[in-house]
Amino acid sequence: MSLTIGLAYDLRSTYLAEGFSVEETAEFDREDTIEAIESTLKALGYRTDRIGHGRDLVQALAAGRRWDLVFNIAEGLYGIGREAQVPAILDLYQIPYTFSDPLVMSLTLHKGMTKRVVRDAGIATADFYIAETPATDFSGISFPPPYFVKPVAEGTGKGIGRESIADDRQQLSEVCKKLISAFRQPVIIESYLPGREFTTGIVGTGKDARSVGSIEVHLLETAEAGVYSYTNKAEYESRVRYAPVSPKDDPVVAEAEAIALAAWCTLGCRDAGRIDLRCDRNGRPQFIEVNPLAGIHPQHSDLPIICRHHGIAYTDLIAWIMASAVTRINTPLEVR
Repeated sequence: MSLTIGLAYDLRSTYLAEGFSVEETAEFDREDTIEAIESTLKALGYRTDRIGHGRDLVQALAAGRRWDLVFNIAEGLYGIGREAQVPAILDLYQIPYTFSDPLVMSLTLHKGMTKRVVRDAGIATADFYIAETPATDFSGISFPPPYFVKPVAEGTGKGIGRESIADDRQQLSEVCKKLISAFRQPVIIESYLPGREFTTGIVGTGKDARSVGSIEVHLLETAEAGVYSYTNKAEYESRVRYAPVSPKDDPVVAEAEAIALAAWCTLGCRDAGRIDLRCDRNGRPQFIEVNPLAGIHPQHSDLPIICRHHGIAYTDLIAWIMASAVTRINTPLEVR
């Protein structure tokens, strides 16, 4: 008998209709993303049932609806634990789901906390400092400029632009004040990495995790220089060129993919996601951040783009995610 798979997601059009801005809804999904996932799951032999966002999930559960597993891509809206909301609710009802658990989702949304764990595991990552308030005096920063500044808990490049690169403490103060005010959260200040930039796709969980390939991000002349910014990501077709790279042909790529896989397993991420890396001035790859709830639009999201560049069909990607997730059906919750 085929499994019934619930679909949990935040539909961008829903929030736009409620009055939220384009930037506030940047991480949410389009209708064609949901259609692509649903049609692929059906092609793989699963039954599907659309749920919607976290509040829809609560109402559905209260009404008695249940599923064998939930394909969860809900980003949530409020708080540092917003990506953990749907997983936590499903854990309460002992319903398994795709992708990472509440601990991982909360941890990895905070870029500073993530880097502390990664650094403590001996994985290469740039020096960093967390500025909690606009009045931060930066006396705790031990590394030299240039600095790179971004909100501590945003995705999709939100808050990242050319002004994120600060050449001195005065510029650093100005950009920190601007971002803390705009996003109402701390910022992470990192040592700016001037080298090559990669994003690596990972599928699987624990010892079964593996890289499905990497792409190198090349900024075109039309792009904001020096930074894979919010605008560059949003307009990637005219500003960015993605080039597939191979660890067999390039030792830097091999090192980057080893770092990505080590970070994935150290953080306890599950099923599939993406890790971003950039090289320092010596050409050595450094962990930037992990996305355990990576976008999954078949044409426009980075993880499917990586797969496409490496000859992996979208159907195979979804099948691998499901193969990893279904192992948790009827399995007691793991206690860390």
